[in-house]
Amino acid sequence: MTAENRFRPYPLQSRWRNHLTRMLRRQIGDADKPGINVGRRLQELRQAQGLSQRALAEMSGLNFNTLSLIENEKTSPNVSTLQQLAEALNVPVMAFFEQSKARRRVVFQKADDRPRMVFSQGTFEDLGGGLALGDGTPLLMSLRPKQKCSAPAIVHTGEEFVYCLSGKLVFWVDEVEYLLEPGDSLIFEAHIPHRWANQWDNPAQAILVICPADQDDRSVMQHLQEDLITGQSQVTS
Repeated sequence: MTAENRFRPYPLQSRWRNHLTRMLRRQIGDADKPGINVGRRLQELRQAQGLSQRALAEMSGLNFNTLSLIENEKTSPNVSTLQQLAEALNVPVMAFFEQSKARRRVVFQKADDRPRMVFSQGTFEDLGGGLALGDGTPLLMSLRPKQKCSAPAIVHTGEEFVYCLSGKLVFWVDEVEYLLEPGDSLIFEAHIPHRWANQWDNPAQAILVICPADQDDRSVMQHLQEDLITGQSQVTS
């Protein structure tokens, strides 16, 4: 590991992790929050990656003058602009709203104090708190009764791990049915078509660890299709 990588405020993240972060944090609001200097944070994040303003402008698709105005606190970016910059810098959008600090090495979260996203069949909760397990993202999936995966089948790189906590759910992997009850687990190569369902009258909960092998893999985002989100992301911190 180089000294440059060691002291980056945030590690480079996969498209999957950035997509998950956007979905969890999409109710950020505007950037004019008291005590937050977005322009200075943007400059810190840019310089930590050894990028010039012109290079970042080209990478993000923003006008060079606009980027300069943001860093010099002469204009405030909207959420769409911040998302473009986050994509270019490969950091979470929330990086712009935090004080400069070293990468978190330990994350402790109380059960009622973690990012939660509502989707059409239930909820996802981010168990990692922004710290991934290598390439893996641990999620708590809660499914309402009589719900099934909206996609006909999901296919992406890497692997997936499922551990049933309560209730019952079914995973189909290459159309082979696996019934998971509390304590049961399942791991599979994610290039095999897979889908899930809670076919019963009671809710179900499972830990889901998604580990894409390719940082640029877009297909893994099928797990969090934006048009399936039915409620606002709830974030407690």
